[in-house]
Amino acid sequence: HRRKKKTSMSTLQGLEKRLYINGEWVSHSSGKWLDVVEPETEEVVFKIPNAGAEDVEKAIKAARNAFERPPSDAQTWSGLTGAQRAVYLRKIADVVEQNKKEFSVIEARDCGKPVKESAWDMDDVSGCFRYYADLAEKLDKRQGKAVTLPEDYATKFKTVTYKEPLGVVAAIIPWNYPLLMAAWKLAPALASGCTIVLKPSEITPLSAIFLTTLISKLNPTLPPGVLNLVQGDGATTGNFLTSNPNVDKIAFTGSVPTSRKIQKNATEAGITRVSLELGGKSSAIVFDDVDIDAAVEWVMFGCFWTNGQICSATSRLVLHDAIYDTFLQKLKKEVANIKIRSPLTEEDGTIGPLVSKVQWQKVLNYIETAKKEGAKVLVGGAIPKDRPQNKGFFVEPTVLVDVKRQDTVWREEIFGPVLSVVRFKTEEEALTIANEGDYGLGGAVLTANTDRAKRVTRRLRSGIVWVNCSQPCFVQGPWGGMKKSGSGHRELGKWGLEGYIEVKQVTEYTSNEPWGWYPKSGDKANL
Repeated sequence: HRRKKKTSMSTLQGLEKRLYINGEWVSHSSGKWLDVVEPETEEVVFKIPNAGAEDVEKAIKAARNAFERPPSDAQTWSGLTGAQRAVYLRKIADVVEQNKKEFSVIEARDCGKPVKESAWDMDDVSGCFRYYADLAEKLDKRQGKAVTLPEDYATKFKTVTYKEPLGVVAAIIPWNYPLLMAAWKLAPALASGCTIVLKPSEITPLSAIFLTTLISKLNPTLPPGVLNLVQGDGATTGNFLTSNPNVDKIAFTGSVPTSRKIQKNATEAGITRVSLELGGKSSAIVFDDVDIDAAVEWVMFGCFWTNGQICSATSRLVLHDAIYDTFLQKLKKEVANIKIRSPLTEEDGTIGPLVSKVQWQKVLNYIETAKKEGAKVLVGGAIPKDRPQNKGFFVEPTVLVDVKRQDTVWREEIFGPVLSVVRFKTEEEALTIANEGDYGLGGAVLTANTDRAKRVTRRLRSGIVWVNCSQPCFVQGPWGGMKKSGSGHRELGKWGLEGYIEVKQVTEYTSNEPWGWYPKSGDKANL
């Protein structure tokens, strides 16, 4: 435990405290700094610059210049083939793999998730860059694809399509999966030929700084201006980044309230392409024919993974009346067995601190509100008495029963380890309950009946549905939600790449005959 902390502290001390713009580490102009607080110790462990308008303008200009250099310029990122860009993407995957231990510890310290979970994230990060390296190569084969024309015109015209990069991307990253969410945007954007200005969350910026540092040391590294890193808060740095008309696309993952501000900025700046991956209030429907032991574990994983700080968390348990008491008895026992631990503890099945004091107090307030509205705490519901060093933003994993569908905890996204339970009797009732609300990101159906599983999954108004599990995510499949859970392109898979691509149609007149639409001036018809 101590050795790991020393290793991590050494890594933190080696991190850059400057911005990365146009291939160089540069000082920020505002002179203002922000504290980075470790969730376990509540101590300030790092400071980052709060980039201002001048800094953001320089980063966007660098990205624009990198994108618009003449194709003959060897430094033109958009002018490279997909295969050439894939080489860089695989190098980035390599440095993540080679520094997996350091990344995992930095991430655990920065956002509070158990180090085993952050190590799993790092595998997904490197896998994401490799996947989009493969798609970048395949992109070359999709260039100049012929379009089938009507027979009457096919002898005179030829139409082909090209897949071209959108341009300058402003990528804004949340604090719950700091590096993985960055990879979800960086990898497809770079694969397509876009250039990027990356703004990590000011709460959890460290892994993005470390990644940028390693990328800057690649030989050869990315051409200047292709990747730019601006650290800072949303009100300052994020506001300038999302209101600059020289940005071609905004890719944002975060909350609905913040997305409204971004959409307003983008509209006023004339930025027409905005993709938003937002919150969720997902339900896990558990029918009475399940294996209770297996279902209990998936229900726990669906809500308490990543300390409950995940947009797709199935934090609403819709539980069949016939197994209600038996299921909750087992659930209570297993949840009580989850260990509250330092995020650096390499045990299985532990839970760490929440990301910040603000989030900690928010989750505790939700639990208190639930009790005032009539819900009862089945298990958890408090600050653990055995917190490491009696510090840290820890909350016991909590299960609330006697919850009503109009209650605050049932309707609003909590973003913490809090599971609310409502019972049902019929399949139709379960669907009505699960589909209620503003969000439509994820959902889970747990049943032994295959036909029922198919029926329910098709009727759930969610972008992602799990059957007899909760939360698995693969880079090959699309990620995104319905309703207020997002808009714009789906992330991941081939859909993620398409979100950073423009389709260009090129039509050529191939006939040797004149078009003949207008009579020539010497024709009798014109005399």
